[in-house]
Amino acid sequence: MERIIMYGTTWCGDCVRAKAVFDHYKIDYDFVNIEEDEMAAKKVMEINNGKRVVPTLIIGKVPYTNPSYSELQELIQPYISKED
Repeated sequence: MERIIMYGTTWCGDCVRAKAVFDHYKIDYDFVNIEEDEMAAKKVMEINNGKRVVPTLIIGKVPYTNPSYSELQELIQPYISKED
């Protein structure tokens, strides 16, 4: 299964929430800070019609922009260990 990529910032509350969900379920993911990586910021803007919306997640090669808590829970189901 491909790793989740999360484009975000350190100050974004929704990014903190998504990280907490991933950490709770022990899901491996890559966090890319768009304030420190200009190419990542451009990618986020391409995905979001010119807007720097975070978190922007790539799950299974599909982008998701700022999913709600319930949407995030649904998206990560294949990544959750049956032991949790």
